[in-house]
Amino acid sequence: MAIHRALRGGPDPIRAPRMPGLDLLRAVAIVWVMLCHAGEFGLITDNAVTLFGWMGVDLFFALSGFLIGGQIFRPIVRGERFDYGRFYLRRALRTLPAYLAVVAVYFAWPGLREWPDIQPLWQFLTFTENLLIQVSVARAFSHVWSLCVEEQFYLVLPFVAALVLLRPTQWRVAGLCLLVLVGGIALRSYVWLHDLAPRLHGGAIGHGYTRAYMERIYYPTWSRLDGLLAGVVAALLRAFRPRLWAAAMGRANLLLALGCAAVAASTLLFGELIPRSFLPTVFGYPLLAVGMGLLVSAGSSPHGLLGRRALPGAGAVAAGAYSLYLSHKLVFGFVLAHAPHLLGPSPIVSASVAFALAGVVGALLYWGVERPFLKLRDRLDGPARTSLAAPSVQPAE
Repeated sequence: MAIHRALRGGPDPIRAPRMPGLDLLRAVAIVWVMLCHAGEFGLITDNAVTLFGWMGVDLFFALSGFLIGGQIFRPIVRGERFDYGRFYLRRALRTLPAYLAVVAVYFAWPGLREWPDIQPLWQFLTFTENLLIQVSVARAFSHVWSLCVEEQFYLVLPFVAALVLLRPTQWRVAGLCLLVLVGGIALRSYVWLHDLAPRLHGGAIGHGYTRAYMERIYYPTWSRLDGLLAGVVAALLRAFRPRLWAAAMGRANLLLALGCAAVAASTLLFGELIPRSFLPTVFGYPLLAVGMGLLVSAGSSPHGLLGRRALPGAGAVAAGAYSLYLSHKLVFGFVLAHAPHLLGPSPIVSASVAFALAGVVGALLYWGVERPFLKLRDRLDGPARTSLAAPSVQPAE
């Protein structure tokens, strides 16, 4: 109960029902990412939406930080002992079956890959692909980098929370969050000054700049914690400051407007996926994370535009987002390489066909692998006692 007294003020938060606003955000995130990849494959013409589709990953990160953080903080608030075994069992049954099925396809049938080259199998099995990836050539299943970040997050966050909350104070928790934020800024600053800036020549990208940026800024976990942190901070406020959180939920549309403004500002700051200056490289990700955190907070409220009522179809897309994330590049690559006759004469027709086929494969993976293991999880362990009643929030990029 010391944790309860040290960090909380106000009544216990009410266990939330399923949140249609978060379903909508999850659906937007996966569609946005798929549009980005469709542009990379030439299925649609690049535009502002596709060029910034990589930001859908940061929306997934904020969703994950909020929902997984909620699962971890809720029993702590109630004075209960956190069940590590239960948490990791549920995570394993949630993420591993569909993931391992797709990994098996990539390595058992190389001809189905979207690109011939791929990182070693052991990196996929240990979730270290994002730390060791080499981008000198296009790599198949490279979008697994964000799942690696997620799995590392699942592994570490419960222990970090336990250590911090052994002797909890508001300043200790706030100090740790600030340390993560400032640490990311400092790391990106160092990489920019010592590795990226010397590769620029009169503002033009020199030899190795793109590779260095992707391998040292974009993919590594320690450079991409901002979105997860934004979600965790929202989860902390929800769990330990229920009165403040309730006041924020009453202003969900304001949070939505501010979140959209922050995301729009971050697109202007970045300008492109691989920026060529110090400010977007170092501060673009925190600004984007703030925007995504505000959107997730707005989506969790039943009083705002996002969460007032369920949008038809959004729940289905959200439920299948993880399977879509895992399999959609396989489908795009297969259609282009082996069945180009299925594509129509216009980009709209080509994208529609590719998206429809990706939806079919994603649905098969969801119903054939992902959902049976979800049912097994609940039979073995029962429904989640501490979840926010929301489906998987795996990122997709």
